[in-house]
Amino acid sequence: MKKEEVKRMKESSSVILHQLSLKSVFHPEKKRMIRCLLFLLLLTLATDAQVLSLSQMYGSIKSPNFPEPYPNETELRWNVSIPEGFRVKLYFTHFDLEPSYLCEYDFVKVEAEREELALFCGKEESDTEAVPAQQVITSPRNSLSLLFSSDFSNEQRHSGFMAHYSAEDVDECSDSSDEDLFCDHFCHNFIGGYYCSCRYGYLLHTDNRTCRVECSDAVFRERSGILSSVDFPAPYPKSSDCLYRIEVEPGFKIRLQFDPSFNVEDHPDVRCPYDYIKITGGSTEQGPFCGDKSPGVIEVDSNVASVVFHSDNSGENLGWRLTYTAIGSKCVVPEIQPHALMNPVQSEYSFKDHIVFTCEPGFRLLKDGQYLDHFQIDCGSNGSWTSRPPQCHMVDCGSPKVVDLAEVVFGNHDNTTRFGSSVTYVCRGDMMEPSTSNTSYTCGQNGEWTNVEAGVKLPRCLPACGRPSRTFPPQMKRIVGGRTAEPGLFPWQVLLSVEDQSRVPEDHWFGSGALLSEFWVLTAAHVLRSQRRDASVVPVAPEHVKVFLGLHDANNKHKADSRSVDKVVLHPHFQPNNYNNDIALIRLTEAVEFNSYIRPVCLPSPNDEPNSSSLLPNSLGVVAGWGISNPNSTFSSSSPPTSVTTANFDPGLTSDILQVVLSNRERPRCNAYNI
Repeated sequence: MKKEEVKRMKESSSVILHQLSLKSVFHPEKKRMIRCLLFLLLLTLATDAQVLSLSQMYGSIKSPNFPEPYPNETELRWNVSIPEGFRVKLYFTHFDLEPSYLCEYDFVKVEAEREELALFCGKEESDTEAVPAQQVITSPRNSLSLLFSSDFSNEQRHSGFMAHYSAEDVDECSDSSDEDLFCDHFCHNFIGGYYCSCRYGYLLHTDNRTCRVECSDAVFRERSGILSSVDFPAPYPKSSDCLYRIEVEPGFKIRLQFDPSFNVEDHPDVRCPYDYIKITGGSTEQGPFCGDKSPGVIEVDSNVASVVFHSDNSGENLGWRLTYTAIGSKCVVPEIQPHALMNPVQSEYSFKDHIVFTCEPGFRLLKDGQYLDHFQIDCGSNGSWTSRPPQCHMVDCGSPKVVDLAEVVFGNHDNTTRFGSSVTYVCRGDMMEPSTSNTSYTCGQNGEWTNVEAGVKLPRCLPACGRPSRTFPPQMKRIVGGRTAEPGLFPWQVLLSVEDQSRVPEDHWFGSGALLSEFWVLTAAHVLRSQRRDASVVPVAPEHVKVFLGLHDANNKHKADSRSVDKVVLHPHFQPNNYNNDIALIRLTEAVEFNSYIRPVCLPSPNDEPNSSSLLPNSLGVVAGWGISNPNSTFSSSSPPTSVTTANFDPGLTSDILQVVLSNRERPRCNAYNI
């Protein structure tokens, strides 16, 4: 076929297509025939295109022979490929090609990734062809292809084109349309590329853009707790596999309660293909769960459960949260026994709960024959208590302890010794008095007899002060020298043996005194004064004094109770020359044991006024001691009165047997001394 004929055929086809395109409607069959005709023509005229590869970061592309007219029947392709992270920017500075309808003759085609970006022909823009003018063409990625094609003839001489390309950096961080390039958390752009980073606590996935978390090493052992997806209720991490393990004590079962707010990525047709939750416990597995409907309550028949949560590399769902609780077997609320107290009091009890039993005041727990302060029972894993509740028995203090010389009088007719009962200790005979005014004891809640003042300390029955073991003889007239006293008539009378070893030679004498209490003796100050040539008052040393108690015959001192002296106290205003304030006190080293022959003398009441006497006129006065027995003896002005003590005895004038003198005075006066 000749070139002129082919050209005419080509032009005819263009005219036909142009005419058909001007019609609003034409037959589809004719249109299909025309397209087939053109396709056959292009196959006939097609020749193999020459390919040029360009890899520089910038360059220019020119039509053959530019700026001279380009040759006919030429196909030339430029493939531009630059490094990743850049895209190709192309623009034309000169363009002059043969015009044709839809660029059917000569043309320049720009392509990228097998898609046509632009098709240019002609010299000036018209309604049938397009020229680049000032248009800038940018490839979506780092490659671009430009194809130049000319047919077999040109009616005019056309100079072709001049184009320039350059590499332009791609800001991947600002391009969020490409999901494969989008960073999960932070995007950092640099020339020729970008990189992703994650928030603190996250790890970058191997895809270098997704942020994941490590969440598979937590074990929950408390009886209750809360689990949730990371950052709940914010979107959970992508590309993560979380394992939450719950391990409570054996005997418990695990109960999971999901919050109503539940949002895990789902698919409308396939069950949980992307993100999901699975729960395993014992031999069962429940799930997968996803979507926006909460799983609600899930019970696991085991004390160990695992919650697995998987997320893929996409999605912005908010996640989930659950509360787990250890549920134990229920124990029946025990029936409380009379007078028993139970703690804690609850409406229901479960495994591992316990109850502590005590009793009301005055009652004690009795369990297996033993009294206990408290008793605990525990709820077992099988729903039964470890023991039955104990019973409370009233406290019994038992028989009161025996007090010497005392009788026990019960406060109730049946002599009961249980809680609240009372007893009173009463001393036998009128010669004995209790050591305390309150001798009543009550059975307390601790099982002991208790006095409100002395506690559990028992009273004692002591001899009554100033009361002899026998009655006085009939009243007699005044007797100088007295008469022999009967044994037990003056049980408070004591004999003092004094050895003054501070003198050379040593001096030795006797005296008498009155027993005041278990430790104290009243005597005359001149008896305990160390003899001096001058008028100084120096007491004898306590170790030089011996006290004999319950003595009747002075020759029987070796048989009498004796005590050493701990302290000697003379009246600070004692005057040896006239015997004013002739009074002294002795403290014994050991307490005296009272009996029928050893009893204390009575003292005036501390409330009595000074220089007053509680004795009435014509009262009987009694004086006793181992004094002068010769009725013809007289006293010098410097001798001590025999009514208290006798010192420096003359064997010819003293009596070994205790003497007594009774005197009836009109108004005797007694001086009270405080210990």
